[in-house]
Amino acid sequence: MSDTVTEAAAEEAAAPTHREAMLEKIAALHAEQAKAIAGGGEKSVARHHARGKLLPRERIELLIDEGTAFLELSPLAAWGSDFPVGASVVTGIGVVEGVEVMISANDPSVKGGASNPWTVKKIFRAAQIAQENGLPTVSLVESGGADLPTQKEIFIPGGKLFRDLTRASARKEPTVALVFGNSTAGGAYVPGMSDYTVMVKEQAKVFLGGPPLVKMATGEESDDESLGGAEMHARVSGLADYLAEDERDAIRIGRRIIARLNRERRGTSYGQDVPSSATYDVPAVAPAYAEPDADPEGLLDLIPSDLKEPFDPREVIARVVDGVSPRNGVAFDEFKPLYGTSLVTGWARIHGQPVGILANAQGVLFSEEAQKATQFVQLANQSDTPLLFLHNTTGYMVGKEYEQGGIIKHGAMMINAISNSTVPHLTVIMGASYGAGNYGMNGRAYDPRFLFTWPSAKSAVMGPAQLAGVLEIVAKQSAESKGEVFDAEGFAGIKQMVEAQVEEQSLPFFLSGMLYDDGVIDPRDTRSILGICLSVIRNKPIVGTDRFGVFRP
Repeated sequence: MSDTVTEAAAEEAAAPTHREAMLEKIAALHAEQAKAIAGGGEKSVARHHARGKLLPRERIELLIDEGTAFLELSPLAAWGSDFPVGASVVTGIGVVEGVEVMISANDPSVKGGASNPWTVKKIFRAAQIAQENGLPTVSLVESGGADLPTQKEIFIPGGKLFRDLTRASARKEPTVALVFGNSTAGGAYVPGMSDYTVMVKEQAKVFLGGPPLVKMATGEESDDESLGGAEMHARVSGLADYLAEDERDAIRIGRRIIARLNRERRGTSYGQDVPSSATYDVPAVAPAYAEPDADPEGLLDLIPSDLKEPFDPREVIARVVDGVSPRNGVAFDEFKPLYGTSLVTGWARIHGQPVGILANAQGVLFSEEAQKATQFVQLANQSDTPLLFLHNTTGYMVGKEYEQGGIIKHGAMMINAISNSTVPHLTVIMGASYGAGNYGMNGRAYDPRFLFTWPSAKSAVMGPAQLAGVLEIVAKQSAESKGEVFDAEGFAGIKQMVEAQVEEQSLPFFLSGMLYDDGVIDPRDTRSILGICLSVIRNKPIVGTDRFGVFRP
């Protein structure tokens, strides 16, 4: 046996398996999420607890129904920026008294809960999700207002936060504010514009300007309690609808408010085993379902470290959708299995809820795939069925043969259908998400109701090596057109720098920090998270469209 063959075998043996590589990425994900959970750090958290106060996730745990899950959104917001990971606010969806609600909780351990530019963007995204899915909003308030050094990035766009609250009220999507501490300056308008406001006695302080500002502006001497204390607002100004004895009492009152909203209780517990229809005193029918035919644990073995290596999307689907049952029949009814084979389409159920699936794990999309997807999206709209996009794509195929075959118009047809589809869309980026493939497979720009990424995901206009290579070709052509000699050796350093930059900016933590997704998730949690999302979207009627733009023949 030659030394070359021996060395190759040794390298292959030393290379991590798909599972080992994914577990390493998941460990890195947990480390980054831990930074958000840590808030302002040990000293700040200890100081907060010493005052008898709870942290945001502790408040949320008491607010939601016992034994139910909390789907945290955008936990890595601000990753890679100058601000702490998590953007000093926790947002997510939970079940309170059987009602699905959007929860927003300031983290006072991070600069007193002050809002930075990423806080504002994260709250905007939460408000968008609440609006699209008809959710009531519960704000757990303790904020020092805007981060003053970055006020230029907060002040003008930040007004949308208060506009969203009042518009939610007008849509009959109730808003509830539980005020645990300072709620000053712009932060005062959250309780001021909410439908229901609860303030904690001797803790909540709500005013547009604190005593120092009032002294500077008017010369008036005042103290926190007379200016904006909870008791004053409950007895004098009338801003507080309820006066709570302590934080737990405020949460108890908040739960009773939600219970009296006369909202339909969906009977879901978001449990890990089976949905509970007997948890609440109002009858509800939870859909019956069978567990997946394949173990979700196996998802760790499927995704290659090299995203150029294809994998069978049916193996992913088998671990995400409901298994075979008398009600469900086969787990996955594949549509057009022999045509456009690099895109898998078909019908399934997840936690008993129907869904149409478009799954690509083979890389390139050709004209056949685009036409197949267009028809499938139309069928989903005809039957009012939500769509799930599972994707790993390098984009639409390029080259003379494919351009002459109509790849542009066929890709445009697919994007047309997805753009004008009115059934809810859910997206999970499993691997590559490059170029127009990101658009065709319902990336962030196409407003999916929810979008999550796996730790293996990458997204950019094209792969780093391809992008750097294109720049080199353009630079060479530019030099030749000027009659100059192209310095290939000198450009090598630029090429390497560009490739490294694109690689970094295409990674999931970077994209999640920019709020281009709703969270990076462990692949094994995909089914549970999609089950929650499918339940949430049913708070509003699902109505497909028969109106699309012009399909170019």
